[in-house]
Amino acid sequence: MVAYTYPLLDFFWTILWLVGFILFIWLFIIIVMDVFRSHDMGGWAKAGWIILLLVLPLIGILIYLIARGGKMAEHRMADARQQEQAFSAYVKQVAGGGTADELSKLADLRASGVITDAEFQAQKAKLLG
Repeated sequence: MVAYTYPLLDFFWTILWLVGFILFIWLFIIIVMDVFRSHDMGGWAKAGWIILLLVLPLIGILIYLIARGGKMAEHRMADARQQEQAFSAYVKQVAGGGTADELSKLADLRASGVITDAEFQAQKAKLLG
């Protein structure tokens, strides 16, 4: 009985509108985050974009994507690069990757005669413990 009062085409239109609304909200949030994250815009420019997005949301989103879509990608890439560098530094700090490099440099210095065996042992003990 319910199927006769709500046809299949109306169901598809409802799903289409729901997906469009979710896409609109997602784009709005992403653009507002990008506006506040932008270091190349001043305060008045940020305020202007936010006002445009609040007053005319659909047109504001389209204008922002056309005008600053490339900058959005650059901001995301810079953030990803920064997070990757922070993670790599953390892993190196926790894993102690720098210690092996320092020991190999000390061994090279000892082999070339720049430092003595006693100095090598003292620096090695300092690095390891």
